[in-house]
Amino acid sequence: MPAYAIARLHEAAPHPEIAEYIERITATFEPHGGRFLVHAAQHEVKEGAWPGSVVVIGFPGIAEARAWWDSPAYREIAPLRSRHIEGDIILVEGVAEGYDPASTAKAMREALPAE
Repeated sequence: MPAYAIARLHEAAPHPEIAEYIERITATFEPHGGRFLVHAAQHEVKEGAWPGSVVVIGFPGIAEARAWWDSPAYREIAPLRSRHIEGDIILVEGVAEGYDPASTAKAMREALPAE
């Protein structure tokens, strides 16, 4: 099942360390089957607030996403970003092929107290 690293990053002033981070990050996730799905793209907020930028990296599975995040290669470059850009980053598992949200709704209804 696919997995994703999703980041909501606050705006930051240009800095050489951020440029270096961007130059080096691909080499850290490619060995784990990762690839950019969203990077440096404009986004359109439809509800709520989402300041800053969005980054999505896709992985074959959650194990690969975790292995990338914990890898020495990524841990080495992470401070280049985190010293200059605040944000929120999550790893999340995707849904299986053929996922039907009706099954989730059914389970939710079954968990409701009887009237």
